[in-house]
Amino acid sequence: MTNLHVIQADITKLKVDAIVNAANRTLLGGGGVDGAIHRAAGSELLAECRTLKGCDTGEAKITKGYNLPAKYVIHTVGPVYNPNFAQKDAELLSNCYRNSLDLAKKYNLHSIAFSCISTGVNGYPKEEAAKIAVKTTRSWLKQQKFNIEVYFCVFDSENKAIYNKLTS
Repeated sequence: MTNLHVIQADITKLKVDAIVNAANRTLLGGGGVDGAIHRAAGSELLAECRTLKGCDTGEAKITKGYNLPAKYVIHTVGPVYNPNFAQKDAELLSNCYRNSLDLAKKYNLHSIAFSCISTGVNGYPKEEAAKIAVKTTRSWLKQQKFNIEVYFCVFDSENKAIYNKLTS
């Protein structure tokens, strides 16, 4: 049995222990997935995020889920893709997944849903980002031996096809 699942859905509607927000460094909301999560969670999320004093690229911080079906939101800041720094960007993106999973383990969470980190306004090529996501997650699961169901929550059929190919 695999712990990796691909679903095409609205991440704000998922009933999992934690959803992972592709946040910006301020953690104060923005466009895309970040804005949708903040809108769905309500103003308490913004208030809690203000106490966290931002987040560095590749790092992750956790808040309550408030009005979301998910108990928690793990906020991670993906890199803005620059082909001149592809190796560094890949390391930072990998850290997003690893640090989010580390927080899930620390809080004893058993289900987590990732959005497609850095592939929106940050411009990360979708297939490269998906390869990093799947490889990092598989490696983490193997090393940690922690029982957690991981969902790659995609919003479109293009990403669904990419993730299905990588996880099958």
